[in-house]
Amino acid sequence: MKKKQTKIKPLKSLFGLFARRSKSKRGAKRPVNPLRRFARRFALASAAVVAMLSMLGGWFVSHPWQWISDKCDDWPRFITAPLIYFGDRTIMLTDGLGWTGHDAVYDFDEPAPAGSVLFAGAPVRLGPPAVADVRVVEKGDFTIGWSSSLKHPLWVAYHVPAEKSYEAGKRPGFRADPALRDTPAATAYKGSGYDRGHMAPNHAIATRFGTEAQKQTFYTSNVSPQKPALNRGPWREIEHRIADLWTAKYGEIWVIVGCVPGDEEDRLPSGVDVPKAFWQVIVAQTADGVRALAVYMPKNIPFSAFPVHNIMTIDELERRTGLDFFPDMPEFLQKPLEADLPTRLWPVRFIDIFRLIMLRFT
Repeated sequence: MKKKQTKIKPLKSLFGLFARRSKSKRGAKRPVNPLRRFARRFALASAAVVAMLSMLGGWFVSHPWQWISDKCDDWPRFITAPLIYFGDRTIMLTDGLGWTGHDAVYDFDEPAPAGSVLFAGAPVRLGPPAVADVRVVEKGDFTIGWSSSLKHPLWVAYHVPAEKSYEAGKRPGFRADPALRDTPAATAYKGSGYDRGHMAPNHAIATRFGTEAQKQTFYTSNVSPQKPALNRGPWREIEHRIADLWTAKYGEIWVIVGCVPGDEEDRLPSGVDVPKAFWQVIVAQTADGVRALAVYMPKNIPFSAFPVHNIMTIDELERRTGLDFFPDMPEFLQKPLEADLPTRLWPVRFIDIFRLIMLRFT
């Protein structure tokens, strides 16, 4: 027994020594890198600040634009600027996902007028500022309310089926409309500082109806003077939401776009009227009913503007434009739909959120 103990004892001692050393190593504290600790704490603090600004900003920009404008006048800019910056981006995502905001949607049992350019009739003039010399010109896949006195359309109506049947080809050049003798030449906008802004958009028409229809959108009967910031910024964003994102979720969409004519002195050297504002009325009919959205954009709107701040009721848009929209719509539907104020742009499918972000920031 003693011999066995003498053999095991050194092994136990060795094992105990190894265990103590291992325990000592495991329990040893490594020196902390001060720079790494600072970076970690700074990242956590920054994330907390961004989260707080996003929540407060989302609350701030969810108010009517007049309220926001009043607060911007009363509060210091170092407070309102970050709230608007983070709030706009937060609401764009939460509205896009359908988590926040409100749409104007009302039940309607009659089937939608599939394939028709107009959802419920062409706009009807109520009075100024709408001009009285509007001629309705059919272009097959869109309709123009042409004004000879303005030398551009007062309004244009088009529809966008859900399915993209064609690839958008090379952009053709602008030219006068051979079907209308009083349309200006393509050079009428040259050197003016204004874009030849499409009313019926090139992209939506080209991808749904093909090359010949696309060419029709490049006649000067379908363009109006738009500042580059408007044409290439929030106006373009709405056009692409309609053509690429909303049709994927809601199916066929009907749109009426137009302008508020400028004052008599607001003319290009070629005599083309320069509108003071542009607008869009957008309608879709799905299983949950008819939904409508109206946006109104002043001509000097900034390129980076978020169009959610330009939403208004259709009733208010009718007062500003002198036009009656959807004259053929039943009164029981028209009245509440036009009086309701949506608080967001329509949501998109969850899988399209990344496309929405890319559209906004590219």
